[in-house]
Amino acid sequence: MIKEVAGFEWDDGNTEKCRKHGLSTDQIEELFSGDLFILGDDKHSQAEKRFIAVGRLSNGRGVFVGFTLRESLKGSMIRPITARYMHKREFQKYEKTIAEISK
Repeated sequence: MIKEVAGFEWDDGNTEKCRKHGLSTDQIEELFSGDLFILGDDKHSQAEKRFIAVGRLSNGRGVFVGFTLRESLKGSMIRPITARYMHKREFQKYEKTIAEISK
């Protein structure tokens, strides 16, 4: 799914929402270039289908991103809605899942 996108859709709204949690647009785009777990977010999918991506930045920090896919003239675009660093328990669960998959 992610390999088929043309890029990212950024504007003042989603850029600021992500920055307020300490993440830059570059960091979020970096996250999507690495290994991710992507899940559907049915709880927040009323108007459009939403997803949750969790992964790790090159500095090792765990990140959670809520996003949607939107069509444009360029093709499918990832539109991050919110992003934040994972809480300690979330990161521990992520690490445990990675370890189990790697066995």
